[in-house]
Amino acid sequence: MDAIIIVLIILVVLVGIALIKTIQVIPQASAAIVERFGRYTRTLSAGLNIVVPFIDTVRNRVDLREQVVPFPPQPVITQDNLVVNIDTVIYYQVTDARAATYEVASYIQAIEQLTVTTLRNIIGGMDLERTLTSREEINAALRGVLDEATGKWGIRVNRVELKAIEPPTSIQDSMEKQMRADRDKRAAILQAEGVRQSAILTAEGEKQSSILRAEGEARSAALKAEGEAQAIRTVFESIHAGDPDQKLLSYQYLQMLPKIAEGDANKLWIVPSEIGDALKGLGGALDNFRPGGDGGNGKSATPSASGMIKPPREQPPLD
Repeated sequence: MDAIIIVLIILVVLVGIALIKTIQVIPQASAAIVERFGRYTRTLSAGLNIVVPFIDTVRNRVDLREQVVPFPPQPVITQDNLVVNIDTVIYYQVTDARAATYEVASYIQAIEQLTVTTLRNIIGGMDLERTLTSREEINAALRGVLDEATGKWGIRVNRVELKAIEPPTSIQDSMEKQMRADRDKRAAILQAEGVRQSAILTAEGEKQSSILRAEGEARSAALKAEGEAQAIRTVFESIHAGDPDQKLLSYQYLQMLPKIAEGDANKLWIVPSEIGDALKGLGGALDNFRPGGDGGNGKSATPSASGMIKPPREQPPLD
């Protein structure tokens, strides 16, 4: 009885093991390589799969997602015989699990060595300055070579990136000095350009200000002259409308003489010749209106019926 129980237990264990080996669950974005007696049979896709226990063997499970692999810095010699250290990052994806399993022993190591050799070939044809400024060109060249070589391995290289390019320490110091000199030069140029632009704008503003000031002064002078002309015209019309005589004009002339002499700059005053005639006319007018006045020669003047001053009649000579 005990032997029967032991046998049943062994059978249950064997059945359980057989079921476990028969049912294979493959995760999403993964694949499994199945061999039968050491020979490739098929590739299991994601989901529930049935295999023959103890006959079929799952040799390798392959991740089909895109992988990122950084490689350590590699010393590379440029065309001008300078050693630079370059870090690279490879983005790849397995497209054929069978080829990635049987076509290459270790596709990660193969990709790394292929990247190093290709990188040395590309950088060997460039000088340091071009190497530092041509990352996109180097990335494209690397990707083209790697994608072509890894295609038969069932691997697609999506991207190749250079993480860092480190030149020698002495070259870095020289580059820093050159960059500092370039920055100082650009700063001096920008400062000079700013001063020049400021001077141009200042001169342009002064020019516009002078033009506007001159136009304002010209306009003011024109308006002032127009006003004086209008005043003179008004006075002239008023004088003609009043029909003044010579005596009134002489009186007005004498009143304007003090105004003509006003001002600190008048050091010399020239008396016009007409002042004598004005004084004579004014003196005659005062003598004619003075009671008993004889006009300066002992003769009296009487007004006429028309209101005008008549000269005195001369007395006949005495015998």
